[in-house]
Amino acid sequence: MSVITAENISKKYIIDHKHKAGGPSTFRDVVSDLFSRKSSHTDYTEKEEFWALKDVNFTIDQGDRIGIVGHNGAGKSTLLKILSRITEPSTGQIKIDGRVASLLEVGTGFHPELTGRENIYLNGAILGMAKREIKESFDAIVDFAGVEKFLDTPVKRYSSGMYVRLGFAIAAHLNPEILIVDEVLAVGDTEFQKKCLGKMRDVSESGRTLLFVSHNLTAIQALCNKSFYFEKGQLIDQGETTHIVTNYLSKVSHKRMERHWDDINQAPGNDQVRIKSFRLLAEYQDNLMHIDVRTPMNFQFEFWNMEEGANLNLSMHLYTFTGECIFNVGTESQQFGKGLVTGVCQIPGHFLNDGSYVVSMMVVKDTSTVVYNMEEALVFDIEDYRENVTWYGKWPGYIRPKLNFSIRQTEHLVND
Repeated sequence: MSVITAENISKKYIIDHKHKAGGPSTFRDVVSDLFSRKSSHTDYTEKEEFWALKDVNFTIDQGDRIGIVGHNGAGKSTLLKILSRITEPSTGQIKIDGRVASLLEVGTGFHPELTGRENIYLNGAILGMAKREIKESFDAIVDFAGVEKFLDTPVKRYSSGMYVRLGFAIAAHLNPEILIVDEVLAVGDTEFQKKCLGKMRDVSESGRTLLFVSHNLTAIQALCNKSFYFEKGQLIDQGETTHIVTNYLSKVSHKRMERHWDDINQAPGNDQVRIKSFRLLAEYQDNLMHIDVRTPMNFQFEFWNMEEGANLNLSMHLYTFTGECIFNVGTESQQFGKGLVTGVCQIPGHFLNDGSYVVSMMVVKDTSTVVYNMEEALVFDIEDYRENVTWYGKWPGYIRPKLNFSIRQTEHLVND
């Protein structure tokens, strides 16, 4: 059953650009304009149309958990404001069947002069809930938000973190059929973010509908069964979350498979080490410049050691593009003289899954002191490859090892 339908939704804004004939304004011109009733007759205003959304169509069914991804300015927050009835679309229409609770910006839906207690009842009333229903959820809201001590304080005195905690607690506990949450959760601390993600999971598992905008793709993948990918106000793709996230990452990923500095004085580093190069050396199949899941890879790291007798080792971290650490591997620590030091880490073929990856490298002294940390040193993609496999869904996991795994007949049944 559909609970949200968008038909040809567009949102246009008019941007004013003020210009002054004869060149840019001086400071005196600006001050003069502040105290005059109108600008000089030489001023003129240029109007520009900006489409935050353009011809967006989709349908969301009851119980769907929708992640919304895209760059800043892609139109994600504008869409949520339209769905929350904060603003109206310029063209098209939205059909919503169900009670909507939204957490879009810090303080959204709060009256600053009212206390936390009063705002709980105010938000419940806005959602169309009876006072009895609000009372039933009141203690759970206060406990979740952790603002009991300030419950009778006007919310204008709350910190941004307290605003978010109370706002999310209200939105999630007043039993809306549709819960809409923007990136605003990033304001909270790590512990509270975990609580919020857990609560959103509970909401989704109860059969209610969730729309979640976040740059945390791990959270999107954990919570959402479907996702929308927006770019420049347009809905570029929609479908199963793993497919959408993979497509999104492939568009934003910028491969960086080699970096080098020939001049030691211009190279990154410090008075202990200077970085010379970092490169990914891969064995390419069929002379094609690509890496797939079969490809063995060598990561070569060169640096100048500037300190005689330094006891050093290398520590390499491999991350997914969404920031999860797959592994950390280090060399043995040993003593080096001044000069060029080279380290090589080999990753065999048939080990990593397809996807986008990031490598960081540390030079470590005396096994525990980080001398230099080169974050996001390399970025690379691994493509899919399947032979004699007719299933084309996304292979789960970050690694995809080719192990000795066999199957055989051990006994035959004999018919009577």
